[in-house]
Amino acid sequence: MATAPLRPKPVLLPEYCKGCGRCVESCLHHCIEMGSEIHPGTGLMPVVLHLESCTGCGLCFDACPEPYGLMPATSEGGFELVDPAKFLGPRPTTAPTPTAVPDEQLPLPQLRPLIIKGTYASAIGALLAGCRHFFGYPITPSTEGAELMAKLLPELDGVFLQAVSEVAAVNMMYGCGGAGLPALTFTSSPGFSLMLEGLSYMIGAEVPGVFVNVMRGGPGLGNIAPEQADIKLGCRGLGHGNTQAIVLAPSTPQEMLDFTYLAFELSFKYRNPVVLLADGYLGQMTGRVALPATLRKPGIPVWAVYGDQAHRRNLISSIQLSETDLEAHNEKLSAKYAQIALAEQRAELFHCEDAELLLVACNTPARMAKGAVDALRQRGVAAGLFRPQTLWPFPIDRLMPLLPRLRRLVVVEASPGQLEDELRLALSHAGVSRPPVIEHVRRGGGVLPQQAEIVAKVLTQAPASSAFALAGVNA
Repeated sequence: MATAPLRPKPVLLPEYCKGCGRCVESCLHHCIEMGSEIHPGTGLMPVVLHLESCTGCGLCFDACPEPYGLMPATSEGGFELVDPAKFLGPRPTTAPTPTAVPDEQLPLPQLRPLIIKGTYASAIGALLAGCRHFFGYPITPSTEGAELMAKLLPELDGVFLQAVSEVAAVNMMYGCGGAGLPALTFTSSPGFSLMLEGLSYMIGAEVPGVFVNVMRGGPGLGNIAPEQADIKLGCRGLGHGNTQAIVLAPSTPQEMLDFTYLAFELSFKYRNPVVLLADGYLGQMTGRVALPATLRKPGIPVWAVYGDQAHRRNLISSIQLSETDLEAHNEKLSAKYAQIALAEQRAELFHCEDAELLLVACNTPARMAKGAVDALRQRGVAAGLFRPQTLWPFPIDRLMPLLPRLRRLVVVEASPGQLEDELRLALSHAGVSRPPVIEHVRRGGGVLPQQAEIVAKVLTQAPASSAFALAGVNA
């Protein structure tokens, strides 16, 4: 006895369904309903199939306006669309599983201190940290650092490349860092702004690199005098998305060398760019600089796309097309930021042990503030200096034990309040509901606060004391 062939039931290819609902209207057995979940690849809501009552009439095939939206199921079990990146598993390769080649610390002969400007000190710090690749575009007042790298790198079998723009330079940094190699750029405020998109890509792809930004006056072209108005970019504006990076703030030529050396260590430790924020005076200032006892010979990280057989399996990318994959990646980044925030807070405390008034300053203004502390103590004022050496993470854990004794905080900066913003935000996140009175001495446009005006500000009539308290806890 002849039997009628089984009619195929529909299979939905959600990537091609735009949720128009025509198939829903065509089905007499209500096997199809409108969807409620957005498809990550299209941003649309495909329909949902319930085929228990399906007779295989085929009306839904005719109703669907998309050639591949609803397809007949085959005898082999139908068609399933698979992410090509995950299809068939890892790509076959004979490459071994990579192993890390560790850094080496090599002894440096004892040498006499150098008398050099801040940008030169930073360049030497990079060379001692094992950096042999520089990519940048000249911009005052940072150019001397790039000039020294251009002179020395060829003699060290290194690479100096002057890019056609800051946008090109940051993408070269991305490629070099992705290969697991230390890379450096010098720039100043307008150039740093142009690098922010590339910085976001590097942070998203977890690529190391060191950015030395010698800040100058703005906005716009501004001038070439010193300012601190890029603090907001370094701490809160490193391109789009969930981005953070350690921001180091030196105040002497010695720290320009030391912090640049440290920046490479931190950048590879956390697989994340590190920003060193200096100001125009600090970049051009000459000072005594002692060299460290060792220099670093970089190894090859296990994750590097190094271009050899051993690292053939590796991939560097910041793209995550699936919403759930990108969410998981952001959660991973946020966990790394939390780890950095706990472990990498740095600050110098000067006469803080008995201070009732605390000056808060970084970069060159911290030098004026330090002189002001000495002058105020000669007048009987129990003043101290709290100098953040990391602006992100802000060293709130070093500040918290000082707060119960303080009556006033005076923020000294060459910007319209960006350092104070970081202080207030850190206090808020730490749960401080009633901090000491916060005042400020601010200059801008390339003018730096001077010791005399800091002292004059402090000696004005002090406001009534403010009781320190954590949120929900009385002093």
